[in-house]
Amino acid sequence: MEILLAVMVGILYGTGIYMMLRRSMVKLIIGIILLGNGANLLIFLLGRITKGAPPIIPGDAKVFVEAFADPVPQALILTAIVISFGLQSFAIVLVKRAHTVVRTDDLDEMNATDEDS
Repeated sequence: MEILLAVMVGILYGTGIYMMLRRSMVKLIIGIILLGNGANLLIFLLGRITKGAPPIIPGDAKVFVEAFADPVPQALILTAIVISFGLQSFAIVLVKRAHTVVRTDDLDEMNATDEDS
């Protein structure tokens, strides 16, 4: 299972970077989304996949007896999801505004329009 997820991280990173290198602003946003999802999956993999109880020590024990789920990667992923959602929302609004002003989503045409002004 971890091998499959590691391959999926590589695919998400590769396609995200490929999309970010395209000339279209929409493809740039899709690339950012894919790269963010790949980073979230990587953090999930670094925390190891374990099926276990929540990390709560019973009152009569001093250490964990059985396997437990590590809450730190889960908290990091939740934080990364919120941050990436904010970044994606801002990028979508920014591209929409740029498209209404320049009437194109091609980065080369936007640079040519900027030089003519």
